[in-house]
Amino acid sequence: MKPGPRNLITDVAGLKVGNAQDEALKSGTTVLIGDNPFTASVHVMGGAPGTRETDLLAPDKTVAAVDALVLSGGSAFGLDACSGVVDALRAQGRGFRVGDALIPLVPGAILFDLLNGGDKGWGQNPYADLGRAALADASENFPLGSVGAGTGALSAMVKGGLGSASLQLPDGSMVGALVGANPVGAVTTPGDHHFHAAPFEIDGEFGGLGPDPTSGLGLSFESRKMAAMSARANTTIAIVATDATLSKAECQRVAVAAHDGIARAVVPAHMPNDGDLVFSLTTASKPAGDVAMIGHAAALCLSRAIARAIYAATPAEGDLLPCWSTLNA
Repeated sequence: MKPGPRNLITDVAGLKVGNAQDEALKSGTTVLIGDNPFTASVHVMGGAPGTRETDLLAPDKTVAAVDALVLSGGSAFGLDACSGVVDALRAQGRGFRVGDALIPLVPGAILFDLLNGGDKGWGQNPYADLGRAALADASENFPLGSVGAGTGALSAMVKGGLGSASLQLPDGSMVGALVGANPVGAVTTPGDHHFHAAPFEIDGEFGGLGPDPTSGLGLSFESRKMAAMSARANTTIAIVATDATLSKAECQRVAVAAHDGIARAVVPAHMPNDGDLVFSLTTASKPAGDVAMIGHAAALCLSRAIARAIYAATPAEGDLLPCWSTLNA
């Protein structure tokens, strides 16, 4: 396996990602859209998820395909980003047709960034506008770090962010991951230098520092985030994608496997105060794939994407936590 040409989820042909953010708000939204509706499912392992229209992604539910997926900051307010995307897609003539009605199907998930130092004193919920702006920004190339849903994200010790990575399988199919990394746990080992995901790094994509040579990692838990926020509200939300043809049930199995990527990159993971969630989708532009191998690749991509999110985060005025890049300059 090797990364795709962009090392982004958009190496899966037919997908685009757009971001919108408000620097004063310290929050934003990320939208993934396909050239055509796509089969998708979801799996939640965190104890505090915030979601919209995820029930329809269960394998036994009638809906066969959705139009877009949304990752957003803003906690429950951020779910309104999906409404902005729905409105914009309807205006474009996209959606599920029922008689004369056109209904864009846009599941979404949110992370908690309400206490990160940004100005949250809005008079009107800003997230619908952020959703529309993110959709309008959709492209095959997009930045990582402090953008979109990752704008105000924080890990335990350093700023979080938006990350992505990809892998091409030996059969030619592509797998990619997109993540808003805002976990309870730490993405770096004690000392803020090495990444937990280091064993899975490819071509120095997040610094090439290798694994931490010390042992006994994870036996104690320090968190600048908890000290700064006095709250335990967090979440890692992600999308994994492939062009190999999968059923809806197989997409769900890939989402389950991809959660291993969170556990390899974040210590501890899947906590009661995390809303850890992974969407999984297929564009089905290639023949049926090996579900086991796709799930394995999705987990690898997600681990790398989480580390890349933190590695690419950039400082901004009023930040509660330092960036990895600042501490390791």
